[in-house]
Amino acid sequence: MTVMENYEQWLKDFAGDPETVAELEAIRGDEKEIEDRFYTELSFGTAGMRGVLGAGMNRMNKYNVRRATKGLAGFLLENPENAKRGVVIGYDSRNYSAEFAKDTALTLCAEGVPAYLFDALRPVPLLSYAVRHLNAAAGIVITASHNPPQYNGYKVYGDDGAQVGPETADGITRIIRATKYTDCVLMDEEEAKASGLLKIIGDKEVDDDYMAQEKTLVIQPEMLASIGSRLSIVYTPLHGSGNVPVRRILRELGIEKLAVVTEQEKPDGNFSTLTCAPNPENPEAFTLAFKLADKVGASVIFATDPDCDRLGVAVKDREGEWRLLTGNQIGCVLLHYILSQKKERGELPANAAAVTTIVSTEMARAIAEDYNVKLIKVLTGFKYIAEQIHLFETTGCNTFMFGFEESFGYLSGTDVRDKDGVNACMLIAEAASWYKKMYDKTLADAIDMLYEKYGYYGDKVTSFVLPGKDGLEKMQHTMAALRENPPKDFAGEKVVAVRDYQTSVRKTVSGETETLTLPKSNVLYFELENKAWICVRPSGTEPKIKLYVNAVSGGDETTKALLNAYSDAAVKLLESL
Repeated sequence: MTVMENYEQWLKDFAGDPETVAELEAIRGDEKEIEDRFYTELSFGTAGMRGVLGAGMNRMNKYNVRRATKGLAGFLLENPENAKRGVVIGYDSRNYSAEFAKDTALTLCAEGVPAYLFDALRPVPLLSYAVRHLNAAAGIVITASHNPPQYNGYKVYGDDGAQVGPETADGITRIIRATKYTDCVLMDEEEAKASGLLKIIGDKEVDDDYMAQEKTLVIQPEMLASIGSRLSIVYTPLHGSGNVPVRRILRELGIEKLAVVTEQEKPDGNFSTLTCAPNPENPEAFTLAFKLADKVGASVIFATDPDCDRLGVAVKDREGEWRLLTGNQIGCVLLHYILSQKKERGELPANAAAVTTIVSTEMARAIAEDYNVKLIKVLTGFKYIAEQIHLFETTGCNTFMFGFEESFGYLSGTDVRDKDGVNACMLIAEAASWYKKMYDKTLADAIDMLYEKYGYYGDKVTSFVLPGKDGLEKMQHTMAALRENPPKDFAGEKVVAVRDYQTSVRKTVSGETETLTLPKSNVLYFELENKAWICVRPSGTEPKIKLYVNAVSGGDETTKALLNAYSDAAVKLLESL
C-alpha cells in the first residue's frame, strides 16, 4: 500500500476513535507529515519499539502497543505451557505509560496469557528482577528511557530478565507483521481480574525482595553505614521511577544526609522543569540539583533517568566547582573499587571477569589486567552483557564481577539482567564513602588517582540527529560511504586498522584481515596509531548517528587536545557525507 492508502486505511479502521480521527484529519494536506507517519511501520527489534507519540503506523500509540502485544502473545503461545507462566508489565512516568501498560495487560489477557501488572511506576531493573522472581515467561516495560518527552516505547524481556535477542525479536516481529490492527482486542478489566488472568502487583510483593538482594551487593556495609552517615548527597529522579527505590535503598544503608530536588520529585511525563531531554548525560539536567547542592553543602549529586536504569553523577572538585563525571569515569571508579576491595578481602575469584562494550574506554582493560581479571568487550546494548552473565552461569567459565556501558549503565549483580540505576547509586555511595575514609578524597580525586596510575584516558561522544525517512536514508548513505572509502587518518593520526562489524572483518593498512567474533552490527571502528580509536554507529533506539572518540596519553591536557583534534576531524568528515 502507498503512504496515502495507509493514511486513509487508518481513518477507516479507527473511525470510531474521535481523537485519532481528529489528529489525522488535522494533518490532511501535509504530505511530509503524512509520509513520516505512514511510510513505514514502527520497527520492532531487540530494544522493542520506540517512537514519537501520535496517530499513525510509525508512531507510538495504543494501536501499535496492542498489536505488538498480540504479536508477543502469539509468539509465547507457540509453547502454551510456557505462556501459562505469564508476562510481567512495568512502566515509567512518561505520558501514556500507565495507559499503554494497562492496554498491554488486557491484550495479553484477551489472548489467554496471564499478566502481572505493577500497581504504579517501577524502575526497569525492578521489572527485570520481577521476571526472574515470579518465574514469568517474559516482561514488558513501557518507557522511552532518556528520550525527549514526545517519545515513548515498549521494551520486551525474556524469561532470563534480559532484553530479548535478535532471534526472539524476529519471531515476535513475524507475528506482528501478520496481525491486523483491527484484530487486537482488550479483555474487560474486571473480567480479567475475576478470571485470574490479570494480577496486580503491590508494593510489597516484589519490591522488598528486590531491595534485599540489592543490599547483598554492598561490599562493606559497616563502613558505608559509618562514613555514609556523614556523606551529603543531593538526588534528582528527573520526574521518573527512581524516586522511591533510590531514596529507600540509600536510607536503609545509612545515608542520612540525602536531599531530593523537590521540583523533580513527582512523576511528570512532560518533564516540565527540564530544558533538555531527561538524560543524566546532559549537564543541563543537573541545573536544579546544582542549586540545591550548593544550598545544603552537598559534595555529590545523583541523577537517574525516567526508567532509572541510568545514573549520572556530579562531584565537587578541588576548586569547589561541580564536575559531571562521564559514564566511562563512573564505570572505571566502580570497577576499580569492586576489584580492589574484593581482592583485599580475599573474595576475588580466580576466574573473575568484567564486561563492557566496544565503545567504552580501554581504561577498563588496564584496571582489569592490574587485578588479573578478564575483561570482555561486547556490542553496544546491555542485553549483550546479560548474555555473558548467562554464559558464565551455564558454563562456569567465569564469575561476573561488574558490567558497564559508557552511556551511564552499570550492574554488579546477577539477579537483575539490565543496567540498574538503584544498584549504581548504592555502589557510588559506597565508593565515595571509602575514598573519604581512606584518603579524605572525593570522587573527583578518585578519578585523578586512576589517571595517574593507568594513564589519562579521555572520551568524547557526538550525536547527529537525523529524524524521519530522509534521516534514515542519510544514515544509510553515511555508513555506506564510510565503508566504501574509509578515512586514512584523523587530524594527521594514521588509521592502522578498520573493524567492520557488519562484515565481521578487521583489516589492517597492510591488508591483513581477521574475522571478528561478535554478532553482525552496523558499526565501523577505526584504530589509530597511538592507542586512540574512533567508532561510528547508528543508534538502535533514536534517529541519530553516534560518533565516539577515545584517546589516551601521559597527561590530562595532552589527552584533551588529542580528543578535540580527532573529534573535530571526524565531525567534519561525517558532516561532509
